[in-house]
Amino acid sequence: MHHIPVEPPAFFHRGPSPLARLAFFGLVSLALLFADTRFRYLEHIRYVAGVALYPVQRAAQMPRDAVNHVLDYFRSQRELGEENAALEQRLLQQAPLVQGYALLRQENEHLKALLAVQARYAGAGTAVEVLYAGRDPFSQKLFVDKGSEAGLLPGQAVIDPDGVVGQLTRVYPLMAEVTLLTDKDDAVPVKVERSGVRSVLFGAGAGHLPELRFMAPNADIKVGDVLVASGIDGTYPPGLAVAKVTSLERETGQMFARILAQPLAGADRSRYLLVLGKAAVLPALPEEPPQVDAPKHGKGKAVRGKE
Repeated sequence: MHHIPVEPPAFFHRGPSPLARLAFFGLVSLALLFADTRFRYLEHIRYVAGVALYPVQRAAQMPRDAVNHVLDYFRSQRELGEENAALEQRLLQQAPLVQGYALLRQENEHLKALLAVQARYAGAGTAVEVLYAGRDPFSQKLFVDKGSEAGLLPGQAVIDPDGVVGQLTRVYPLMAEVTLLTDKDDAVPVKVERSGVRSVLFGAGAGHLPELRFMAPNADIKVGDVLVASGIDGTYPPGLAVAKVTSLERETGQMFARILAQPLAGADRSRYLLVLGKAAVLPALPEEPPQVDAPKHGKGKAVRGKE
């Protein structure tokens, strides 16, 4: 049997060793660098190589340029999207200002109407602004921005340009509580404007219309009648609009009719209200005639004696 030789064939040993090659080409490179730096011998060769290799460089740069072009396209699309989003956000921020013009116009009209009502009660009305509604779902209350510091007192009537809103029930130094006429514990003496029939309008609580109770089925009242304050309670001036009859049920055999009314005042939409003082509710007291002192009998006798 023939043994396989351990040494590689002579084919792989031709030429100088790798170390000798490294030393040779290193020296050649240093020499070329020195000659090019000192005498500029390779400038022409470099120019020719640059011209020859330019197409190869452009061909090698084409994938990079294509990728950059695609990235620029998507970057521009993203920037356009961000700009559109910013413009939409700006438009949304300015929308309340644009839409607020109609609200301001409506509020100005409301204030003008409130000033006209205040002129009817000159010196006896105090304008207030609604702060917020009561948080108790079982009561109908508002809180306004003035209190005892502005001269407000419990029991004063609160109205708006359309009619009665309610009355003050609690007064604090800088704010006050208004109980609406729709509250289940509130009642307003009213009369039918058309026929003069008197009754009392009772609140029924949240989500329910006030009701005229204890009205006979044959009472002179019908749907659409306007109810105004009768003034007999000393809280609301007579003649103030209160509500309009919206439902009337006259069942045969029942002792009382069931009558529902819709309040005319915009308690849920009015921002400014008017609190009426007692001078607007109660008529002025008549002036008393001057008293003449009667002559005393003793003095009368003395005068007659002198005469």
